[in-house]
This record gives sequence, C-alpha cells and structure tokens, in this order.
Amino acid sequence: MHIDLPERRYYAIGEVAKAFDVNTSLIRFWEKEFDVLKPKKNAKGNRKFTPEDIKNLKLIFHLVKERGFTLEGAKIHLKEGKKETLSNFEIISKLEDIRNQLTKIKEHL
Repeated sequence: MHIDLPERRYYAIGEVAKAFDVNTSLIRFWEKEFDVLKPKKNAKGNRKFTPEDIKNLKLIFHLVKERGFTLEGAKIHLKEGKKETLSNFEIISKLEDIRNQLTKIKEHL
C-alpha cells in the first residue's frame, strides 16, 4: 500500500482520508477504537495527524483492510506483537516502494 502524502508535521483528517481512500468517519472511528491513534486537536477541535499517526494508520489499514482482521483481532495483534508486526509491516512497505520505483523505471525505458 502506497500512501501519497507530502512530508509535513501535521495532516488534516480530510487529506488523510483521501490518501487512504476512505471516509473521514472511518478515520474518526479508528481513532476511538485504537489507542495508538492520538491526533492533536486545535482550539476548534480539528484533528491534526502526525507522521507517527500516519504510520499507525497504515498498520491498522493493513491489518483490517488488507489482511482481513476484525477490529478486536487487530487490537490484540497490535498489543501482543506490535514490535514484530511493525517490523514486518515496515519491511513490506519498503519492498512495495522499491517495486513501485522499479516499475516506474521500467516504464521509462
């Protein structure tokens, strides 16, 4: 899964939802369900997601949407083996990025 977000300190919920191709309500729901998501809120109450939140969202998205975990299963998986899961997920993400780059290079040949 490749999320195309510019590198910044904070992201609005709308741009996060668009990058993941989901509704903002799903992002808000996951925020309530998963303790690892803690976006900052400004005076108006608008959520501002940090790069760490985006990393956790990628992991949650991977477990729930791509691997088919239930929410409870994803929560348990994150709590019990977060370090191992995160490590495996990071490796998969890097490999997917490499594949995307190689595909782009091949198209330009």
